[in-house]
Amino acid sequence: MSAQHRLNRTLELVTDRGNVSIAEVAQALGVSTATVRRDLNLLAEQRLVTRTHGGAAVLGSGYELPLQYRIPRQAEAKLAIARTVAALVPPGAAVGLNGGTTTTEVARALGASDRHGSVGVTIVTNALNIAYELSVREHVKIVVTGGVPRSRSYELVGPLVAAGLADVNLDVAVLGVDGLTARSGATTVHEGEADASRHLAAAAAGVVVAADATKLGRTTFARMLPLDRLDTLVTDGPVPADLAADLAGAGVEVVLAGAPPQGGTRAR
Repeated sequence: MSAQHRLNRTLELVTDRGNVSIAEVAQALGVSTATVRRDLNLLAEQRLVTRTHGGAAVLGSGYELPLQYRIPRQAEAKLAIARTVAALVPPGAAVGLNGGTTTTEVARALGASDRHGSVGVTIVTNALNIAYELSVREHVKIVVTGGVPRSRSYELVGPLVAAGLADVNLDVAVLGVDGLTARSGATTVHEGEADASRHLAAAAAGVVVAADATKLGRTTFARMLPLDRLDTLVTDGPVPADLAADLAGAGVEVVLAGAPPQGGTRAR
């Protein structure tokens, strides 16, 4: 395991658990406690964690791991979710995408050369990494919102996002989330990104949430949309029984990744 990969894994452990001991990290990564101690000190110097006696903790309840430090977890699940979402999108559609590892995979699936053929697809996004990666795809039209970029996620936020979407009509908005519950709906860790996602949803005839099962039943800081503003949830499952009941009550269709699509998204 390279030093950078080890640091990334250590960061993810701290983020997932809230706080960790040196012994826990050493056991999880199969390295010495001396190595973990040096890594935690380095991460603390970079203001990525807070050192505690015998371990480390996240910086606060709104802590967000910078995108460049994230190792794609549930990689196979995200790929399956992306392929399933892409299958729901008809050729020639205008699709809104917010930022995140799952929506990045959705963008790649939509941009695949054999996906929509010469008809192509239009992608409207506030995520700079998505726009950059797909800008070379011949049959993909990329539209980037205005806004100010966040270095942790490469997403554009602020009032210019709304201004850039004011005269745009989307067939569907595909949103990645950090949490999904009945009480709080779709949530994320940053209020600016939540606001940008709401504007993407407002411009769309239908809203799809693409989220792996680790996001279900979890609540994070900023509310994006209530359940009744969603049309479809694409996940790898299983969906907790209580959340499944609330989704059904809100009229949200649940599609399991890899299952045969029932045909496009529902417009409101």
